[in-house]
Amino acid sequence: MNLTIENILLIGSLLLFISIIVGKTSYKFGVPTLLLFLTIGMLAGSDGIGGIQFDDPKITQFIGIVSLNFILFSGGLDTNWNTVKPILKEGIVLSTLGVLLTAVGLGTFVWWITDFTIYESMLLGSIVSSTDAAAVFSILRSKNLALKTNLRPTLELESGSNDPMAYVLTIAFLSLVVNQDQSILSIIPMFLQQMLLGAALGFGFGKLSKYIINKIKLDFEGLYPVLVIALMFITFSATDFAGGNGFLAIYICSVYLGNQNLIHKKTILKVYDGFAWLMQIVLFLTLGLLVFPSRVLPIFGIGLMISLFLIIVARPLSVFLSLSFFKMNNKRRAYISWVGLRGGVPIVFATYPLLEGIEKADMMFNIVFFISVTSVIIQGTTLSVVAKWLDVVLPNGEKKPHPTDLLLKDNPKTVMQEIEIEFDHYAADKKIVDLGFPKHAIIAMIKRDDSYITPNGATVILGGDVLIVFAEKQVAIDEVNEKLKGNK
Repeated sequence: MNLTIENILLIGSLLLFISIIVGKTSYKFGVPTLLLFLTIGMLAGSDGIGGIQFDDPKITQFIGIVSLNFILFSGGLDTNWNTVKPILKEGIVLSTLGVLLTAVGLGTFVWWITDFTIYESMLLGSIVSSTDAAAVFSILRSKNLALKTNLRPTLELESGSNDPMAYVLTIAFLSLVVNQDQSILSIIPMFLQQMLLGAALGFGFGKLSKYIINKIKLDFEGLYPVLVIALMFITFSATDFAGGNGFLAIYICSVYLGNQNLIHKKTILKVYDGFAWLMQIVLFLTLGLLVFPSRVLPIFGIGLMISLFLIIVARPLSVFLSLSFFKMNNKRRAYISWVGLRGGVPIVFATYPLLEGIEKADMMFNIVFFISVTSVIIQGTTLSVVAKWLDVVLPNGEKKPHPTDLLLKDNPKTVMQEIEIEFDHYAADKKIVDLGFPKHAIIAMIKRDDSYITPNGATVILGGDVLIVFAEKQVAIDEVNEKLKGNK
């Protein structure tokens, strides 16, 4: 079956519906949704029962880049800075040095056991050097597991921030494969430019985006998530145009925004959570359609050797070496090593050699796909077992609440206070979003004259208003009063 304008919506919606329904089994059997979505895509493809003819790496790469924008941006919005700050150094080292060591270690092994050139081997190692924890935490949550100390934020930070490093390495070694006379030292300026520009522009666009979101006055709440989508793509494309790393820029931008007071922030977070799931399904379905299982089977032996080396040797070695600078027990390091799940990102990066038309691009793509699938099967289905075995799970199934879960869940507050705003009060004539309101308290309602108003971040507090404030603890009410008085 060929995809046409007439049937693409029907086929696409059916595949999406099937993926959502089948995806429910991931929570019951502990199978990562990634594997299910890929399987559905392969079954619908030219080698499967669906017989859909799809073999276009360029379209796949475009869908992959758009999807990664949403997935990375949503992950950044979901990152709580107070939780990440204590392990910031560990996370950065894992997402930079750890990725580099994985790429070099695996690349050396590939060069040793195959007929790939050294640059082709390093290219393959770079493509699969980043981790994807999207499926990891769905399994941990479904098993009601909570990890000790700061393991979870460490894994979240690494998985959210290591894709840019893998992208830079992929582009760098791809240029060396294409331009054989190019020196390896020539990639150093490009690497520094990508990372430094990406970080700087990401922070800059984050501050600019916050200003635009809070100052622009849109008539409809539903337009604010649309505005954020536009700002996300501007951040990525402008940074890429300037020669920086667009993936790093949107991640830093989103982390900054996720920890600021924004108008209609709850709506933005909910919409982006839905978009991230949609894009994850679309990405994996597309990758499944692009893969020909009949072409993957011939590389089963070599693919299994490379995958096992990555899981058992390259990943653990890179983690232990990277974390040797920090005080951390070996059980935690071992679990971080095991959570080296490869996902859709390496498969997207594997389309770059295909589009460049290098000689071994097809074999490389099939090996990368095989590595991702085996990683999901071997590591993804054993995360909870290994966590218990290494004793990195909190006792009695105690689960620490996730910051975003607390934000999105409408928990009842236990303390209430009515606060009257005088006409000469600091908070008078100011928007709620500009007051730096505490996260553990909410203005549930504003009594204004004889009417009651349900406020949002854009609501302007007027003299004479009576704020009905709910909070979890009295200390949060005290903080509210300080903020309303203009005290930092």
